[in-house]
Amino acid sequence: MSTIESPRTSDAIVVTGAATGIGRAIALRLAAAGATVFAGVRRESDGTSLAAAAPAGRIRPLIFDVTDVEAIERARASVARSGLPLAGIVNNAGISVAGPLEVLPDAELRRQFDVNFFGAIAVTRAFLPALRASNGRVVSVGSISGKISVPMLGAYAASKFALEAACDALRVELRPSGIDVVLIEPGAVKTPIWQKSTSESGTLAATLAPAALAVYGAMIDKMRAFASRAEKTAIDADRVARVVETALYVKRPRARYVVGTDARVQLALARMPERVRDTLFAKLIGIEPTAGAAR
Repeated sequence: MSTIESPRTSDAIVVTGAATGIGRAIALRLAAAGATVFAGVRRESDGTSLAAAAPAGRIRPLIFDVTDVEAIERARASVARSGLPLAGIVNNAGISVAGPLEVLPDAELRRQFDVNFFGAIAVTRAFLPALRASNGRVVSVGSISGKISVPMLGAYAASKFALEAACDALRVELRPSGIDVVLIEPGAVKTPIWQKSTSESGTLAATLAPAALAVYGAMIDKMRAFASRAEKTAIDADRVARVVETALYVKRPRARYVVGTDARVQLALARMPERVRDTLFAKLIGIEPTAGAAR
């Protein structure tokens, strides 16, 4: 197994979505290890809280949204002004939009991709010149949902499938520049993203037309119950942060890291015949065809 190198105190790492959950755990772990972390947050209060929890001067908040191109450019310029070599970026910012694809509003579908996919691509593009100059790395926090999709999370999974495809292409495209591209694929993690998603799915159910509610109401309730059960066995965010640290500093990083027992189980399911997998999911969640429905 390759040895993890310690970050140089002169190294800079950019972490997006650092206010809570996985992003906060990543920022604090890297800062404790000695890196200077430029932590992307959307509110100043989140940046202040994060900086206060780290060794003095190790976290420098960047106030920007990954869907705002001009804000990304300001963040890039701020890191450049620091004069620190950019050892890596961690594309962590993400949201989960839950609901049946048939009735999910177009604006919500676009919001899902704007953050999870287009935002990650925009941030990567902005910092590539600096990464090329320092042989830095691109680490993206995807999800095992980038390998397997489940009911009610089709939009989220689609955005993570897209991110996987982009990372596969970037890994080869950036190889001549000496830039490693690494993908992290966690399973369920104890973060606020799932509470927000569950809450939003409940709000969506409350706004569905009667005909749509008749079709999807029971399924939404069962998926919310399933998500609540899964959350109880979710791994801590710091476990993912440790893997991100490895991806940034190990001499020869893997192309991808699967994190969590449930993620490995889902990876095995993803390799099964689709019809068999569909049946297993339906039984696990409690979804069966209604009387007279085509199978």
